[in-house]
Amino acid sequence: MISDAIAHGHDNAEVRFHWVLAMLSARAYHDLSTEELQRLHHASGLVRTYAEGEWKDALSVAFELLAMLSAADGEAGRVLERLRALSPHRRDVILRHFDLVLTGGLKDCLWAENRERAEAARFGSDRVQRVWAYFEPDPIGPRALPPRPSTAAAAQAALPVRAGLFVVVTAFLWILALVANPAAAVIELLVALGAGLTAAHFGRRWWYQGHRLGAENREPHVPHTRDPASTGDGFTNRVRHSFDYYFSVRVPHGFAPHEWLGHTAHIRNSLVAEIALLYRESRISVDRVNWLIRHLAEDARDRHNNGTLFDHRHQNQMLEVAKALCVVALIALGITTLALLGTVASGAGESQMLLAVLAVAGAVWSGYAAASSWLEAWGEERRLAEESQEYQERLTARQVAYQNWKSFLDATRPSELDMETWLTCDKTLFVDEALRHYQLTWRDLITHTILLTPARPYKRGRVKRGPWRYSRYSFRLFLVTQDGVREISTEFDFTDAKRGNEQRSNYRFDALSSVQVTERTDVGYDLELILTNGPARNIRVKDADSHQLAPDENAQEIAEINLNSAGFIHTFRLLEGIAADGKGWIERNNPNNLPSFRPAD
Repeated sequence: MISDAIAHGHDNAEVRFHWVLAMLSARAYHDLSTEELQRLHHASGLVRTYAEGEWKDALSVAFELLAMLSAADGEAGRVLERLRALSPHRRDVILRHFDLVLTGGLKDCLWAENRERAEAARFGSDRVQRVWAYFEPDPIGPRALPPRPSTAAAAQAALPVRAGLFVVVTAFLWILALVANPAAAVIELLVALGAGLTAAHFGRRWWYQGHRLGAENREPHVPHTRDPASTGDGFTNRVRHSFDYYFSVRVPHGFAPHEWLGHTAHIRNSLVAEIALLYRESRISVDRVNWLIRHLAEDARDRHNNGTLFDHRHQNQMLEVAKALCVVALIALGITTLALLGTVASGAGESQMLLAVLAVAGAVWSGYAAASSWLEAWGEERRLAEESQEYQERLTARQVAYQNWKSFLDATRPSELDMETWLTCDKTLFVDEALRHYQLTWRDLITHTILLTPARPYKRGRVKRGPWRYSRYSFRLFLVTQDGVREISTEFDFTDAKRGNEQRSNYRFDALSSVQVTERTDVGYDLELILTNGPARNIRVKDADSHQLAPDENAQEIAEINLNSAGFIHTFRLLEGIAADGKGWIERNNPNNLPSFRPAD
């Protein structure tokens, strides 16, 4: 990419400085092809054409360091003075990217300073408290179940006909009663009217609560983990496990975790069903929804603390009162209706009595039909209004929780520079400890390489177009000397740089039989190291990741970035060369035997 920029006219000391770093980063001198050496030689001749400044000074020092690979300490002294005179940032990036180029006496002179800088920066920028945020997945946006569409249209269409029939039949019955006994009929009609209005007022609350309860019972069923239907590691089960975890750690005062889980089992089941329905999408990890699950667990705890978690208990008490008053009103209405029939019978003939009985039957039928339509239409309108309000309240609360969590993550998450700095410090101190253990100096080394691989179990994260970074690494260091290869491996917890499972092995050049790489698209890259006197060793270099890339990212390009970042390319070339040529490769690639790089005049 830098070469392309240079080809389009963006050429100056700053651009060329980064181009040189990119050419030599994670590469040894013997990894350079003849063409690349020629390009470096050509670039060194352009230095004098650039404007004076700190970038030109840094670029000149970079080329002078490259020319000093096999120089004696006295000859390198002047270059080291110029290197130390650079700004700390320029000096540090040169030392980091020239790590495999600077060997021998030149690196011995710089190593103590390099180690001190690594020790000082290793836990800088609050590493221990911030690393976790890098591996936290980006939270998916807030969602809430929208209200169900209203089904009141059919009931509203039937209501006028049913209500009209009820009015006509009831009016006819009243007329018969008034003709038979006006005084008694007026009293009975007033009592019937009052009882009917009372039954309608309290009955609609009774019906509505039953209607809502039936709707809630029709929600999608989420199988329990013990149910046969829940076998496997599906999204719903992971959501349930996450709810169980957060409810067990977000416990109100006075509850043990298991008591709170039992106390909120119905609430959790309802929330699991909602979240599973809202976020059941392909390639959506439950980790991206955990912020919402945690918010809902905290909300349940807070509502319990302020006494609003189980509002239905108070509602049930009010409902019992409404039921009782509705039943009393219906009984009064029934008694009054019988009294009306008695009034008609006492003052009319058999034909009027028959008409009155038919009118009562028609009033009961049409009244029930009209009441059903009215309750359905009124209940659906009320339900839609309540669910719309609840939806907006839930969505607003979740949007606030989402923004709070995202803002906290953005403020806590380390930058790529932080992560690379910490990783570089870990590698530097690991190499330093290995050198101390074997009592080696950089003069004793022909070359070295370090391979970074993920160590299970791990979390991983990356920025767009960047390499994968892991919460746990396996560092594998190869130190190549005249006597053979020393291999040291250990596992690193990246949060606190604690190490474990360290292993060391030494072998001669002729003991390395072969090196093979296996690439499987759905698995990743494996490096197989075969020794003549031991079993083959398989090293997982990187896992497959093509399904986790952004649509505009190229899988092959990202794979190359990851392999280069892991030090795989240099490690493979080194081990492959030793396996193929044995000590002949070492002699041929000894820095003292390589042709010197000479900057252009």
